[in-house]
Amino acid sequence: MTRQAAPYSGLARAGFDDFERARSGLARLAEATEVDAPELLDALTVAADPDEALATLERLAERAPAEVRRVLERPTAAERAARLLGASRGLGEFLLRNPDELVLLEREPEPPLGEHEARAVLVGALDELGDGPVEPEQAARAIRLRYRRLLAGIAVYDLSRASAIEAVDTVAAGLADLAGAALDAALVAARRLVGRRPGEGAAPGRYPADEVAATRLAVIGMGKAGARELNYLSDVDVIFVAESADEERLAQGRAVEIATRLAVVASRLIDDAGVEPPLWEVDANLRPEGKDGALVRTLDSHVQYYERWAKSWEFQALLKARPLAGDAELGARYLAALSPMVWASSARDGFVESVQQMRERVTQHIPADEVDVQLKLGPGGLRDIEFTVQLLQLVHGASDDEIHQRGTLPALGALASRGYVGREEAGEFAHDYRLLRVLEHRLQLSRLRRTHLMPRDEAELRVLARASGLARNAAELTALWQATRQRVRGLHERLFYRPLLSAVAALPASGLELTSAQAEARLAAIGFRDPKGALGHIAALTSGVSRRATIQRHLMPVLISWFAEGADPDYGMLAFRRLSDTLGTTHWYLRLLRDSSDAALRLTRVLSGSRFVGELLERSPEAVAWLEDLDELRPRSLAALRDESAAVLARHGEVEAAANVLRAIRRREVLRLALAGILDVCSVEELGHGLSDVTENHLAATVAAIRRGDEGDGDGIEFAVIGMGRFGGRELGISSDADVIYVYRPAALESDAAHRVALRIVSELGRLTEDARLPFELDADLRPEGRNGVMVRSLEAYRAYYARWSLTWEAQALLRARGVAGDAALLDDFRELADGVRYPASIAEQAVREVKRIKARVENERLPQNADPARHLKLGRGSLSDVEWFVQLIQLQHAAAVPALRTTSTLDALQAAVYAGLVAADDAETLRAAWIFASRARSALTLWLDRTTDVLPVERTQLEGVARLMGYPPGSAAQLEQDYLQLTRRSRAIFDRDFYGIEPGREPTR
Repeated sequence: MTRQAAPYSGLARAGFDDFERARSGLARLAEATEVDAPELLDALTVAADPDEALATLERLAERAPAEVRRVLERPTAAERAARLLGASRGLGEFLLRNPDELVLLEREPEPPLGEHEARAVLVGALDELGDGPVEPEQAARAIRLRYRRLLAGIAVYDLSRASAIEAVDTVAAGLADLAGAALDAALVAARRLVGRRPGEGAAPGRYPADEVAATRLAVIGMGKAGARELNYLSDVDVIFVAESADEERLAQGRAVEIATRLAVVASRLIDDAGVEPPLWEVDANLRPEGKDGALVRTLDSHVQYYERWAKSWEFQALLKARPLAGDAELGARYLAALSPMVWASSARDGFVESVQQMRERVTQHIPADEVDVQLKLGPGGLRDIEFTVQLLQLVHGASDDEIHQRGTLPALGALASRGYVGREEAGEFAHDYRLLRVLEHRLQLSRLRRTHLMPRDEAELRVLARASGLARNAAELTALWQATRQRVRGLHERLFYRPLLSAVAALPASGLELTSAQAEARLAAIGFRDPKGALGHIAALTSGVSRRATIQRHLMPVLISWFAEGADPDYGMLAFRRLSDTLGTTHWYLRLLRDSSDAALRLTRVLSGSRFVGELLERSPEAVAWLEDLDELRPRSLAALRDESAAVLARHGEVEAAANVLRAIRRREVLRLALAGILDVCSVEELGHGLSDVTENHLAATVAAIRRGDEGDGDGIEFAVIGMGRFGGRELGISSDADVIYVYRPAALESDAAHRVALRIVSELGRLTEDARLPFELDADLRPEGRNGVMVRSLEAYRAYYARWSLTWEAQALLRARGVAGDAALLDDFRELADGVRYPASIAEQAVREVKRIKARVENERLPQNADPARHLKLGRGSLSDVEWFVQLIQLQHAAAVPALRTTSTLDALQAAVYAGLVAADDAETLRAAWIFASRARSALTLWLDRTTDVLPVERTQLEGVARLMGYPPGSAAQLEQDYLQLTRRSRAIFDRDFYGIEPGREPTR
């Protein structure tokens, strides 16, 4: 025969990488088998990795030259060998260990055996061992050899198909049936190994043969094995269920004990190390209680668990359950008992939310360096398709038995045929699913290893491209895969949300028509409490032929999904409809929705999370434009606000007109800051500063407008507004009152006339700042003598009062006094007066006791009736009041000696106390955290409810809304409550110890 060397051009066309090694290898193989090198080259041209195929054939020829010759002499058999060995080093190693199995390459490929035929073949391998005693290693090797023979046959069939995509369903089903057959054979072997015949001695783990025979054990296939869509090398997920065949002969407890031993032995025959390597892992972790639960349970025990304790994801896992091996009748009863629970599970509270959270957790656990190459779990991977199909099944399967399918593709087909998803989209994603499965199969077939990572190496990608038949080279395969991922990424939106529109609008939906009831069921499943109302809003937004309706139809599916992620999707949808109705066909609004997904997402987030913002946006819809650029939401500086207000005063000579504009500016800036708080653009301290600056500017500009009066002489007095409380400390929250006191000093007027002018200014200030759209309250109760005192005093009257009558609480109130509006000279003089009162050189012990007495009285008398002290954000234990009184007592005692304590800011004073050694750093951090948490919760409550309240809600829905605004993930109401109560308990313990001087747990004397 001719032994000419193969030309390099032929080697290149065949796909060889190492030409020199290939030429020499072909020559050696031709010499060993007496088959011409050109004929060998022709055969190897079809190999995914001809270098690997040739190297393996050479090794096989050394061990079994006659068998290899018989294969290579026949061109079709030679091609089959090249396809198998070029695609699977793992099966090449199997043939090297067992060269007599090469005979399978001489036969024409046939479809995989069915489950009964495969079981007969594998159990037949055990029969060949005879009826006598058998060793575990013998049984394991017999099963594994016969399994891999059939596996190699499936691989040859798979690799010989013209289209791997068309063959993947058959191959996956065959692999699942083969896995079931292997488990069946392992159980047969386990019964032989565990059963003790009469006359045999007792041994650990062995039981009388009649008891073993009376033990019924079913293996329930889960996951891909249960769905008949298994991979070449994957864990086989199972659940074991057992019972006694005759309780008079064998008690249930004894049957479970024996069944557990059978399950352990059968699993080891499959996955323990041995002469013939293990097949795959038998994974029973989906059983009740997971790894911590019993390996084997009775049917009644399974039912009780799923009725009482199972989580939502466990019902989702049962979607694919089917009897896989063992006692088929017991397995059927298991399914009959649990299936109704599966299809009723979507009615559980938070079901869809919990399933989505599970999907997110899976994604989050992917190592960062694997996200972009994860074929199964990554974005656009297999799990995205499987998750969406399963979610749709569970949502609609409660009322439609036709979609009770185990497999992903049969379920997708049923969903399309029943009208839950579009036929065109279902077909597209079925193709993408098959394509991804082909890639997964080829990756695992290569080395018979469990992997879902796409190669990064170009040479490996080229081999994968050739093995799959999906592309000619690495670049083509990468482009195909990335395009597929991109399509699959939008799967959830396209299959789950878009069909909702067909229930309300005449849209071409590829044969898809959801009824109103079906659409309402889907909306209810994703969190809408009034799905009928939501459907009405969707209809109003998307109906018609206008440009707005067209754009809204395109956007609505993803908008629905985003609203559903919010705490109140119903209000979000309502507010969005109102906003869209107001803005109508405004070009910039439609462009923003269409072209800026970030802005649209932010809009759905704020509308579904805040009634406060929703109402303000309805009155100031142009503010939606800010959402396109987060820098627009940054708090504006006080200087910028003052410049704008000065321009308003210059343009508007009439006080009423100026006040109208100033109120609008305040509403606009509060809305800006509310949006910033929700979208995490600023911290709670920045929010407090921003809100305080807006209020300060509003008061200063309004006072200036009131006092302009006649040109020339002015109003004859100096006048100023002093900010107190949280306003003075620049710590305002959303909708906080502005605590103030008023001071004047006569200039050109006599005392009584000056007082009348000051009263008029105060009266006008209250009238002109009153705002029905965004309420604004000026609270002057911290003035001398409180509500019983005069509304406005002269500076000299303040001086006289503080010198003669001032109480300790009034000095304490001055600790946060800060000039915010009016004449600069008067502001400076008042600050000098206040400093002398609030920063005394020393404070008597009696005064300290008075502070503590008043604090205890406030806790006892000012807390609203029936309010839980542990939940009151302002006056409750360990909350705002405790932290502020704690800091203020330190300021009264030490500010004279420690200048850094002379600040109106609670947190700045607390930090200064740490630097001065007056408070331990750890204690200060706890107090600071409690103050910030309570401040954030107060603002979040206002944002959520659109009304002011100081009590942390007990009702779960309200608590969930607050939690979401504070950055907690969905379903965190209980976590928020726990965090707040724990933090304030620690804060209160510090307060009790260092303020009252008592041990935690004791109540102060009132």
